[in-house]
Amino acid sequence: MPRFEATELLEWARLFVEGNRLDLARLCVEEAAKRTKDPREVARIRDEWLGPNHRAGA
Repeated sequence: MPRFEATELLEWARLFVEGNRLDLARLCVEEAAKRTKDPREVARIRDEWLGPNHRAGA
């Protein structure tokens, strides 16, 4: 299985949102955050996609 970059996972998330597949979009966002090294970028991804009240480590 190929290892996707965080940007690719976020693009997949956008497509899943457009297709109303929100659970799959959230999984892509969470995986993108895990694969991102910069803590500020991780926080931005989670805040943008999951909202400011997301659980840490989600």
